[in-house]
Amino acid sequence: MALPRLVALAALLPAARPFYLPGVAPRTFRYGDKVELKVNKLTSVHTQIPYDYYSLKFCRPRGGIKQATENLGEFLSGDLIENSPYHLFMEQDQFCKVLCRVELGKRDVDALKTIIREEYHHNWIIDNLPAASIVDSEQYIITAYAGGFPVGYADHKASYLFNHVNIIVEYHPLDDGSRVVGFYVEPFTVAHRFQNDASWDGSGEAPALATCDKSGPMVYEAIAAKQKVEAGPVLFTYDVLWRASNVKWASRWDIYLSMDNAVPDKVHWFSIVNSLLIVLFLTVMVAMIMVRNLHRDIARYNKVLSDEEKAEEREESGWKLVHADVFRPPDRLPMLFCVCVGTGCQVLGCAGISLIFAAAGFLSPANRGSLATAVLVLFVMMGLWAGYASATLYKTFKGRLWQKCTLCTAFCFPGLCFCTFLVFDGLLYSYGSTGAVPVASLASLLALWFGVSVPLVFVGAYLGYKREPLVYPVITSNIPREVPRPQPWYLSCAFATLVGGVLPFGACFVELFFILSSMWMDQYYYVFGFTALVFAILLVTCCEITIVLCYFQLCAENYHWWWRSFLTSGSTAIYVFLYSCVYFSRLEADEWFTYVLYFGYMGLICLGLFLLTGACGFGACLWFTKKIYGSIKVD
Repeated sequence: MALPRLVALAALLPAARPFYLPGVAPRTFRYGDKVELKVNKLTSVHTQIPYDYYSLKFCRPRGGIKQATENLGEFLSGDLIENSPYHLFMEQDQFCKVLCRVELGKRDVDALKTIIREEYHHNWIIDNLPAASIVDSEQYIITAYAGGFPVGYADHKASYLFNHVNIIVEYHPLDDGSRVVGFYVEPFTVAHRFQNDASWDGSGEAPALATCDKSGPMVYEAIAAKQKVEAGPVLFTYDVLWRASNVKWASRWDIYLSMDNAVPDKVHWFSIVNSLLIVLFLTVMVAMIMVRNLHRDIARYNKVLSDEEKAEEREESGWKLVHADVFRPPDRLPMLFCVCVGTGCQVLGCAGISLIFAAAGFLSPANRGSLATAVLVLFVMMGLWAGYASATLYKTFKGRLWQKCTLCTAFCFPGLCFCTFLVFDGLLYSYGSTGAVPVASLASLLALWFGVSVPLVFVGAYLGYKREPLVYPVITSNIPREVPRPQPWYLSCAFATLVGGVLPFGACFVELFFILSSMWMDQYYYVFGFTALVFAILLVTCCEITIVLCYFQLCAENYHWWWRSFLTSGSTAIYVFLYSCVYFSRLEADEWFTYVLYFGYMGLICLGLFLLTGACGFGACLWFTKKIYGSIKVD
């Protein structure tokens, strides 16, 4: 029966049509069809404050400005996609096209000079494909595939405005039309003048220009004078060039994502090898402890004493002596501990599932805003796991204020994130930035929080309280044992916390550079397969280093391991934050708000990482202690 089915399936394969995973359907244009050029926000890596394209005095479409439909992720990232006055028609070249004439006043000049000094960039889009920039100068030509193209540039003499663009569109021809597979913008600054010194007020058809050629595109060598940013009229012009390409539509993002192989895969493989070496080192250490030390300890503890040994009353030492206290609930802030573990599980589930979907291609940069939307929705859905984990642990600790524990799980970390976001949103609104999220989107966030996340946390808590508490292999005594004093300095909580985060950070710091570049330098990040692997290595490293330090602590007869296990692996976030402080110098920020925005959001990210890695370290130590104490005989 199986063979006919396979034959039938093979017969259907030629008729099967592939689809593009990121979620953007291809669009086919016929010769002469209008191809819409859209404009997005103006951005600068130095300020991190995006602005509306039409907040400056650029040419506006005659039919009025129309905003494109955007998803929640695009709103959260500050995108504002609108129509433009540029007219492009499939496979029809256009040269020396006059767009409009604008009159710059003193306020317009000051705004443009500020924007140019802070190195703001245009972000244009054709068929969901962002514009790569080709910037010409006397020495070299620079092609950049991320971050758009500059508004202008300044030297020690004056500021200059890019008022002419060569729009280069690459297309892949098909039998029934063509598809856009590449989009480049080459900006120029040209002080235009009309032939015979004619004048034009901006209405009607413009006279012929003497500063550009209708038979070909603008070239850098043909520019006689540059357009300074000064009060008076400015003429905006453009050329359109269409180039046939062998690149297929499904592969058109490849050159953007790899930035024309600017960052080779060898760098990412170096990161993976570096991380694997650290994991191998820790695994050997854990294996030595588990196989050598623990096997010897367990064999000694379980040994049946002879009459002579009983007469000698051999004194025991080591981690067996604290068997009656090792599972005693933490004496400091047990509820906060449960809340931190529950929230850490929530962040862990959100990050893990997001990386799986991103590595599979569902959250490609081609689907703008999808990653932010997915992370937000998954975090909300993981509220079920947060409530369940915190409730189970709190019940095991025999806590009575279960309503308070559940409320803290539902509101503490999400509330901190939302309040911080709300403050930054108000500051961005005062700057007139597109980064300020609209009221409707804020209402959507509140609806997700109160309408989905909070109920799911309570459902998870209900399930956690309904189940039996965690079962331990040994019985906890009523009277706590005194911890021997003094403890060795290298077993202090502060030292263990600082040491515990070094190796996990070392396992991920190379990939962290590219992630921060994607977040703050307008670079594309697409190697989610590498990220997922590094993330898995990070978790394994956190678990292993925490187990090693926990074993040393128990050998010193110190059974207060709950908080220490959380802090040991959670300290990875401290090193990530310190690294982000070093990375901040690359932004060359000169606005106070950029400092607030950067360190505020990085602080929140590192807090989430602290909870995530801390929960992993605690889970590993809980498994380890249950395993070793379940292997010994206790009188």
